[in-house]
Amino acid sequence: MKASYRWIRELIPGLDASPEEIARRLTHAGIEVEAITEFGEGTKTLVVAEVKAYEPHPSRAKLKLVTINRGVSSTLGGSAPTSGAAPPNPQQRIVCGAPNVPEPGGLVAFAPLGAHLPAVNMTLTPREIGGVISEGMLCSERELGLSAVASKDEDAGILILPKGLAAPGTPLREAMPEVHDYILHLGLTPNRPDALGHIGLAREIAALFNLPWKKPTPKALVDARGLRSGERSSAPEPPRFAEGETVSRHVSVRIDDTERCPQYGAGLVLGVTIGPSPTWLRYRLESLGVRSISNVVDVTNLVLLEYGQPMHAFDLNDVRGSQILVRRATPGEPLKTLDGESRKLDADDLVIADAEGPTALAGIMGGANSEIHANTTRVLLECAYFAPRGVRRTARRHGMHTESSHRFERGVDHGSLEDALAYATTLLTELAGGAAAREPILAGAKIPAREPVRLRAARMNALLGTDVPLPEATDILTRLGFEVRGTHGEGEQAYADVIPPSHRPDIAGEADLVEEVVRVRGLGTVPTVLPALRPQPPRHTFDLSLRVRGAAVSVGLSEAITYGFVSAEEIEALGLPPAPFRLLNPLTQDRSVMRTSLLPGLLEAVRRARRHGVPDIRIFTVGARFLADPTRAPLADEVPSFAAVLAGYRRSPLQKPVEVDVYDAKGVALEIVERVTHEKADVAHQPEATRAPYLHPRAAGQILVKGRVVGAFGVLHPDVVDKLDLDGSAVLVELDLRALGEVGAARPQYRPIPTLPAATRDVALVVSDEVEAGAVGTAIREAGGELCESVEVFDLFRGGSIPAGHRSLAFHVVYRDPRAATDPEKARTLTDEEVDRRHKSVLETVHARFGATLRA
Repeated sequence: MKASYRWIRELIPGLDASPEEIARRLTHAGIEVEAITEFGEGTKTLVVAEVKAYEPHPSRAKLKLVTINRGVSSTLGGSAPTSGAAPPNPQQRIVCGAPNVPEPGGLVAFAPLGAHLPAVNMTLTPREIGGVISEGMLCSERELGLSAVASKDEDAGILILPKGLAAPGTPLREAMPEVHDYILHLGLTPNRPDALGHIGLAREIAALFNLPWKKPTPKALVDARGLRSGERSSAPEPPRFAEGETVSRHVSVRIDDTERCPQYGAGLVLGVTIGPSPTWLRYRLESLGVRSISNVVDVTNLVLLEYGQPMHAFDLNDVRGSQILVRRATPGEPLKTLDGESRKLDADDLVIADAEGPTALAGIMGGANSEIHANTTRVLLECAYFAPRGVRRTARRHGMHTESSHRFERGVDHGSLEDALAYATTLLTELAGGAAAREPILAGAKIPAREPVRLRAARMNALLGTDVPLPEATDILTRLGFEVRGTHGEGEQAYADVIPPSHRPDIAGEADLVEEVVRVRGLGTVPTVLPALRPQPPRHTFDLSLRVRGAAVSVGLSEAITYGFVSAEEIEALGLPPAPFRLLNPLTQDRSVMRTSLLPGLLEAVRRARRHGVPDIRIFTVGARFLADPTRAPLADEVPSFAAVLAGYRRSPLQKPVEVDVYDAKGVALEIVERVTHEKADVAHQPEATRAPYLHPRAAGQILVKGRVVGAFGVLHPDVVDKLDLDGSAVLVELDLRALGEVGAARPQYRPIPTLPAATRDVALVVSDEVEAGAVGTAIREAGGELCESVEVFDLFRGGSIPAGHRSLAFHVVYRDPRAATDPEKARTLTDEEVDRRHKSVLETVHARFGATLRA
């Protein structure tokens, strides 16, 4: 939102604060001013000049030599003549290529030598053009930064000033104040729709500076525009109201959906003349980023920026059947909007229709079949209140965001509907001629005032931690437009009943009123008090998601925040079934379905990182997967889950980087699970029937705790890498936090370091390739019984003397008295004989179970 400093000062006559002070006060009150820019900065040294004569350039066919009377002014870079000195020559000759140099006697904007024009980054110096010295410049609106025209080719010529505007030599900003302004760029939160119009901002600023302010009437606003002679329409000026004409004689209005459109107002101006707007209106719109189109359209845009109330102008001659009908669209009904797009409407869309079909998408954009054009003579003005939720749904469904929808989605002030309509109608007769029809149509029911909210002094002071007198609080609320229906009681027992105004739909309860009071009073008035520290009993809650996050960070992963919405194409690329839950109004097609896996968001981050030259990636996320469950239909089964992606290289000092592989994923998975559950985690081969389709068939495994599968890990399938354009492989870890939570977390137990020596045996076993290493290790541990402390596989070998279809697995087995870690006083050192007997039993067991033989 952009706000005009000059406009705000017009609405608050007693305000003399600088733009910077206003910005500071607004920001402290919760309306952030992100920047202040200057409109018309290049007009600082310009003056009004009179054209005396012009003639063709002697050597350049497209140029003219223009003689001007610049008058005498200190703004020209010189000083006023001293007593007795000859006055400087007010006439100068300018080389000009504009096609619209006025006849002698016309007024133009003259930039003297030394003037700087920031809009075109030019500082004027004497220039010789075709043998003639040009002593300044006659400027266009583009060169002064007064127009949105971007290029010289679009420039229509120099700025022609109204006749009789001012004497030559008068500073341009003095003759035309509208050419200069300061623009405040506001970062508004969605709960402040009242600040989307200058009247709402003026109310807020007057309250912050404790200045008297009253909402101006439509007549006062029209009179304040200060119309100059020569700026009205060239058409004869008729009476402001047409004798005997009413709006209902020309058009009828019916609302079929009063829930989506409680109120609809229509005004009418007859006999208008379409033309350009006067400079005060054009520059006001241009300074706020709105391009001037015509006097009729510009009036509706002015009302939008002043009241925050969107309006739409129809050519009544194009309203078929002279009927306006507010209704829901029929499915597939076509409408071509003002942006030239042909749209197929939905049954949930609210439209403004005539007797034959839709003419506008309610609250968003008008239709091309009734827009204002050069031959329009009868203008129907629409001023309505549309329910925010309906406008929001329609805007998102059609991918449209307009100045109108931006305001209706947040809630416009329905209490200003009549004033805005009257203001627009009256101002249009001033600028486009014609006469307004009396008795505008106001269809629908007036929205009743809201229920009062009780403000208690005791509660207010308890929330703020300070003492705010209730009369001071009610005075602040009154200045903000709230209605205070008397105060009752005294001291801490005092209270007041306050009715929130129609321009503040965000006010719902007592805490909201307290916030308004402290905003205006100043957050700096609230003292800093340290909270009281009270001892509390220890909490032994098991927050699984926090435990998992902490474990993931401790092993070197970084958390990524991903969307719960993904695209159907990403789900398909992973080889998963279609997502069962699709959004009715997605923000974009890339966010159209609820995720059934956490991987799309993580893999998108990998793709983006690699495109920015980041090769090594270690990220994770925790969130819900949304799966179909017939027992919960139509709701989703939200499965809490964890996922991590590792990509790039494993780097070690003084060693060549090695690309991460399935063993990195295995190590991360086991470490996280064991740190969360304090239980021993195992890995096992993942059967093809349960293996995810996006994992490599020969590089994937599952994670088990107490025999229960809690997750999986593996290398991303090459086909998925290609489909998602990841530019390289990646390894994955996925955990089902619901299963992990059901396994539970064992209480950590302290185990002292054993003081007795261990007996170790390394054994290499030849087994078939179909035998899993994990199964062999489990069998060794079981056969070793209580004396077997640990079993680790440390080598795999194929070839040589190993038969085809077999491999050698080497295990490191540790034997020790189990009491060495629990009861050292009773523990003993194992003898070689008993270790050999137990180890022999281990070898017999693996031979019987897997056909394993000792490697020669």
